[in-house]
Amino acid sequence: MIECPNPDGSSERQTSFPEAPPMCIDPEKTYIATMETSLGSLTIALYPDQAPNTVNNFVFLARYRYYDGLVFHRIINGFMCQGGCPEGSGRGGPGYKFADELPAPGTYEMGSLAMANAGPDTNGSQFFIISGPSGVGLPPQYSLFGKVVGGQEIVAEMQAVKTGAGDRPVEDLVIKSVTIAES
Repeated sequence: MIECPNPDGSSERQTSFPEAPPMCIDPEKTYIATMETSLGSLTIALYPDQAPNTVNNFVFLARYRYYDGLVFHRIINGFMCQGGCPEGSGRGGPGYKFADELPAPGTYEMGSLAMANAGPDTNGSQFFIISGPSGVGLPPQYSLFGKVVGGQEIVAEMQAVKTGAGDRPVEDLVIKSVTIAES
């Protein structure tokens, strides 16, 4: 059985898990993620009331420092910035998949945080931040679980980086750390 990580982020770093995490958050509480990137800091309000399993997964991985040092491997200006793949290839994950918690149509907005997937119920560790109008118009096929509430100027910088083949940034855009505040 997988154990919940220490809420203070002091658990030993882990990057692979045999199964989806147990419920480690309290959906009645408020969760704020601070994502330090190589371009600056993002403050992200998480939505445990709307997507408790998806928020739980993100908090679980963040508290095991899973995201530390990973890159945003796919960026499309006017659309989204995608990260959370341990391989940096867009094909990797934490070793498990979990079910969707889909939003109502038309609820994605600039700065929305949603799970990337390879089809229904294939969520793992990869996520994306909507950075432009093409992302806002997505159909509700991606679990929406938060929104950037501080650092939208950093998201604008992120989406404007030079990219090469496969929409991969020419220079690595690194997630230095993700810390979670719970109240």
